Amino acid sequence: MLRACLKFLFPLFGWVLSQPLLAQTQLTPKIDVTQQQDYVLKRVSSSDPSGANADFRQVDPGGVLTLVDANGPGMLTHIWITVASPEAYHLKKLVLRIYWDHETTPSVETPLGDFFGLGLGEYHRWESELLSVGSDKALNSFFFMPFQKHARITVSNEGQQKVDAFYFNLDYRAYSEPLPRGTLYFHAQFRQAQPNNGWTSDWQNNGDPKVDRKTNLDGKENYLWLDATGRGHFVGVTMSVLQNQDGWWGEGDDMFFIDGEAHPSIAGTGSEDYFLGAWDFGGHPFFYRLYGAPVVGEERAGGKSSVYRFHLDSPIPFTKSLRATIEHGHANHRSDNYYSVAYWYQTEPHAPFPVLPSVDQRIPRLQQVGGPGNPAVVHP
Repeated sequence: MLRACLKFLFPLFGWVLSQPLLAQTQLTPKIDVTQQQDYVLKRVSSSDPSGANADFRQVDPGGVLTLVDANGPGMLTHIWITVASPEAYHLKKLVLRIYWDHETTPSVETPLGDFFGLGLGEYHRWESELLSVGSDKALNSFFFMPFQKHARITVSNEGQQKVDAFYFNLDYRAYSEPLPRGTLYFHAQFRQAQPNNGWTSDWQNNGDPKVDRKTNLDGKENYLWLDATGRGHFVGVTMSVLQNQDGWWGEGDDMFFIDGEAHPSIAGTGSEDYFLGAWDFGGHPFFYRLYGAPVVGEERAGGKSSVYRFHLDSPIPFTKSLRATIEHGHANHRSDNYYSVAYWYQTEPHAPFPVLPSVDQRIPRLQQVGGPGNPAVVHP
């Protein structure tokens, strides 16, 4: 990032989802409260069925908790979850999965914390149009998730300790008529690189001529947010970074390859530019409706950052496929750890997801990669 980003005025979430491209369903979140609504609002929750105050569920190690098992047509509009667990990194060890219309492979598969932008396995408060973490440790999603026949949502405990209390409230609209033909379904996919494999460790700073003159036009070694097939549109990403090397992690450009492109038709100017900040974020955290960096760490090995961007101004459409990527450092010279969740809507069936890393592999750990601040290993 070598220049400041322009600031744009983004339309409101409700206006965007009322447009034909994203809705295609006439199921718009923009509500006219002066008119009678055409749905029945339903809630599934951890409320104590006896009427007492034990309004939670416990989840044993290896256990699976079903949050929703509902017939359609309907649309999930809000998820609220809070967890009481003594286990470190339980946000990484609990896995959220969502299945639409009796599919056998989930359309959403991600560690619970990563889905809510907590990719480092630690809680922090933040707010956006679609996701937020409130006081205290309250996980909220406002993604609209339509389903024609059936919705099933589960949380699996892949940790070693019992979850003492798992609280949840999920709201959905039940419709009397089928969803419009062509309705796109919500998807979310976790990926990580621990570490990214930088092409060299023989550098002192991001501006070294050896690094700065390197070219990258095809993005083959970029970090991959999403590799989707079908028809739909990309609506955003949350990403967390654990630095293995000193210096600014965010020199990498975003690149989007649409419908099999060899070269990206959408290419950016730097990581902080894509997340709509500038100049290394000025070292200050910020979070707004569609973009932000709620965690901005020191620019050194061990530094931690979390960022997000939602494309509600203009979701990125694809008719055959989409590869959404970002460089790890300029032309991929850095070897930091990235953890991300991509969010998109598409037709079914979706492409197979990558195998979810094991619990131990998901825990953020500093890696020995060489380079500034990390001399233990020397790469070519």
